[in-house]
Amino acid sequence: MSRIAKNPVTIPGGVEVRLSGNHVSVKGPKGSLEYAVHPLVKVTQDGAQLRFERLAESNLARAVSGTMRALVNNMVTGVTKGFEKRLTIIGVGYRAAVQGRKLNLTLGYSHPLAYDIPNGITIECPDQTSVTVRGADKHLVGQVAAEIRDFRAPEPYKGKGVRYVDEVIVKKEAKKK
Repeated sequence: MSRIAKNPVTIPGGVEVRLSGNHVSVKGPKGSLEYAVHPLVKVTQDGAQLRFERLAESNLARAVSGTMRALVNNMVTGVTKGFEKRLTIIGVGYRAAVQGRKLNLTLGYSHPLAYDIPNGITIECPDQTSVTVRGADKHLVGQVAAEIRDFRAPEPYKGKGVRYVDEVIVKKEAKKK
């Protein structure tokens, strides 16, 4: 069995988990999430713990059992604590601002960019050069942060662009005459 799938997922107080067929629904203070479990994995609930076991002895079943355990654990973490990604904008005249359900970005193009914020995600701009993406769904938070970064990825010569706060850009040396 996968070593990850051997560990049960502990359900904290205030979180409601419902199992119906191959669907897992998790509801907590930060929201509710739902996921369809792979048919090779069986999920059972023992009081305040969820256990995962594979239904076949194959490499795929072994891999998927650990993946399902990790995904459900992320769901439980998301509805209790939530996830966040922080981005920083570097460049003269580059800025971001939130207006309603849109993130307005000025990133050196001839036109401003407007990004529609998906449901379940909150975006904050504490100042003009930083963006914080928060939500309960870890995958969606990472996807939204990656889409914002893709509007102007950091370039290797001056480092201008949108980058994650902890990202390190290795700068290249400029061409010499």
